[in-house]
Amino acid sequence: MAVKLRLTRMGNKKRAFYRIVAVNSETRRDGRPLEYIGFYNPMVDPAEVKIDAEKVQKWLALGAEPTDTVRNLIKKQQA
Repeated sequence: MAVKLRLTRMGNKKRAFYRIVAVNSETRRDGRPLEYIGFYNPMVDPAEVKIDAEKVQKWLALGAEPTDTVRNLIKKQQA
């Protein structure tokens, strides 16, 4: 089972925000996640990002692969 760290869309039409989740790579975009990692809200200025670093490290140690967007958000959070 390949695990990915990726975004799942939440919110209303044209008012999207995203949860960062650990999910099986074969699961659909908004499918049931293995664990919630954090959230990303691009609708506010500046964009709001909150990520649980311990959970990210746990999943990366277990071999999870973040998507490009999630990888950038993790770097932004750590900076």
